[in-house]
Amino acid sequence: MGPISDIDRQLFARVAAGRLRGAHPLLPRLSRAADHGKLWFGTAAVLAAVGGRTARRSALRGIGSLAAASMASNLVVKWTVERRRPGMDAVPLVRRLRRQPWTSSFPSGHSASAAAFAAGVAIESSRYGTLVAPLAAAVAVSRVYVGVHYPSDVVAGAALGVGAAALTCRWWPPRPETPARARPRVSAPAMPKGEGLVVLVNHSAGNATATGGFTDAEQLEVLLPAAEIMECGPDDDFMTLLGQAARRAAERAGALGICGGDGSVNAAAALAAERGLPLAVFPGGTLDHFALDIGVPNFEDTAHAVTEGDAVAVDLARATPIAGGEGTSHFVNTFSLGFYPELVRIRESLQGRLGKWPAAAVALGRVLRTATPMEIEVNGHQRRLWVLFVGNGGYSPEGFAPAYRQQLDDGLLDVRAIDGDQPLARTRLLFSALTGTLGRSRVYTTRRMRQLRLSGLQALDTRAYDGEVAAEPAEALLIDKRPGALTVYRPAQPQNELLQRARTAAAKAKWWHAVLRK
Repeated sequence: MGPISDIDRQLFARVAAGRLRGAHPLLPRLSRAADHGKLWFGTAAVLAAVGGRTARRSALRGIGSLAAASMASNLVVKWTVERRRPGMDAVPLVRRLRRQPWTSSFPSGHSASAAAFAAGVAIESSRYGTLVAPLAAAVAVSRVYVGVHYPSDVVAGAALGVGAAALTCRWWPPRPETPARARPRVSAPAMPKGEGLVVLVNHSAGNATATGGFTDAEQLEVLLPAAEIMECGPDDDFMTLLGQAARRAAERAGALGICGGDGSVNAAAALAAERGLPLAVFPGGTLDHFALDIGVPNFEDTAHAVTEGDAVAVDLARATPIAGGEGTSHFVNTFSLGFYPELVRIRESLQGRLGKWPAAAVALGRVLRTATPMEIEVNGHQRRLWVLFVGNGGYSPEGFAPAYRQQLDDGLLDVRAIDGDQPLARTRLLFSALTGTLGRSRVYTTRRMRQLRLSGLQALDTRAYDGEVAAEPAEALLIDKRPGALTVYRPAQPQNELLQRARTAAAKAKWWHAVLRK
């Protein structure tokens, strides 16, 4: 440590003796603003308020990374490596902080938090990471400038912060910035201002309002003023209105639009594919898995694609009764058997009183305590399973809980199962998920295949399609795919979220001006 300490002191003395034009009073103020993470919580709030879904996800990972780095730095490393703070004699009085820190100098907690937040944001979005990185670097430099840390403290803190951000990926896989691959489809009509588009807004989905206090329907009216917008309230029959919207879209030789969660998208996708209509998906649910995979995380993305006529062809998965049942059920994301449908049923019965996420937690606890394995036949083999999951396309990451898809036209089913013959399967599964070792767990198996035959389902009267529970009496099912059966609007190139939000804010201002003048 001797040579390193000597270099540290020399660099510190050089910074103390130097004078950076414009650095004062900016750097001392930044250093104080970053106390207790206040600067980063404020930055996260601005990202969430100004940006869209990507910005909110970036802010959330940034805060999570900061929390991990702060705990590691302040509760572990500082108490393990005790190092005295630099001498303040060479630091000009005008630079010094009013309150001097008393904990170990190594590592710099401010630098760890700054690097963790910036790295966490960059993991989700390189664009937002580029905006935050200079601020994080300035905070790190400020700790040497105000005389409370040696340069090596700052470097170590920054390394710890980046490591904490990278570690979050083990339990929370980041979504790729580019959307899933799919075949380009040039036959979708371009509809300037939404002319020819009929959109059904499902108010029973996860989002009650859009940004800025606008309802989803109002925001659609701002973005696509020529579109026909239909609204489905709690007392309306969703499928009846969806059929009417599809008929109106066909009459106008246009496209069907849906604003809602994955369950709403499921119903609209099956109807659009049946009638040969392009589908415009406006994410209005809680999770919106399909919208995120297809590359339309915000209303503005879909509106741009509709205006330009940019669309792709994606696979549509289906479950067809082999005998003893009628009708084919489709899914755009996932199909599942086992305790998941029961979990959804309990959650839906409780969420009116508790809210969706608390209800989901309570439902999970009940199901894990009371559920029993199911005995079914999978491709001719008798299996005892807790859960059977089937994805419409290969989910990533491998060896982890399914999070996202990188291709939507691969013609494959992603089949995953939790083995009910293994002892303590639920406990082992939970432990593997918490430790990030699910891919090596013997209770968790994955396969990729083109079709799947299930039989012996007479005791299972419910299944889950895209998170929605359906009651079906079929004793046997054939699950396969309709390759390229669904045409979905999405931008040819990913859009700049901040520019989109700015344009939408300007359009909303004009909308309000027109409303007030009436």
